[in-house]
Amino acid sequence: MAVIDKRVAVVTGGNKGIGFEICRQLAERGLRVILTSRDVARGQAARQKLSDEGADVVYHRLDVNSDESVGELAHYVEAEQGRVDVLVNNAGILIDESGVGVLGTSLDIFRKTLETNFFGALRMCQAIAPIMQRGHYGRIVNLSSGLGQLDEMGDGTAAYRSSKTALNALTRMVSTAVSGDDILVNSMCPGWVRTDMGGPNAARGVETGAETAIWLAMLPHGGPSGGFFRDKAPIPW
Repeated sequence: MAVIDKRVAVVTGGNKGIGFEICRQLAERGLRVILTSRDVARGQAARQKLSDEGADVVYHRLDVNSDESVGELAHYVEAEQGRVDVLVNNAGILIDESGVGVLGTSLDIFRKTLETNFFGALRMCQAIAPIMQRGHYGRIVNLSSGLGQLDEMGDGTAAYRSSKTALNALTRMVSTAVSGDDILVNSMCPGWVRTDMGGPNAARGVETGAETAIWLAMLPHGGPSGGFFRDKAPIPW
């Protein structure tokens, strides 16, 4: 098993948007980044762009909806990198029909959304957290949304909202499961960001949207765990 000296980060859905910017900023901080995506061509192009900027970035295909694909990634990082220090669960979808509320949203939309946004992150945590436990260090960052807050829950984008609420619950559970190993697990809301999902009229650029994820990925020993953050500050569940 190879072991490298620098820390290693795995970012899901890293070929575009906030995920791509998270890869860039982690690499700028000296980490080796495993950029993952379902689409190989787009993922390789994203890796090449960052490599051209001098970033230490490796590409590996990943479909978070596939047990086999997640298992292959976990085997690769442990065998070839020898460690995983940071996991950013960024991959996500928003496929709710515009203007349709919870009572009109099909169960199929709910299932597909939860499969990626919740079960995808769960698969990754189950595969990667044990590697972190063996190394007695880790930072897990779950890209959530204020739309998943029970504190301000409403109707609309019901499948997406439900998936992010479930993701927040996963954050709390995994944080408890790995306590004592210097593994910190947190959710964050990037705000309304100009991405394919957020649209061109969003208030924030990807650089701002990525900031809290980077902060959580680089938390020192004794930092917060099991929390929900926006702009590096706690927000209600």
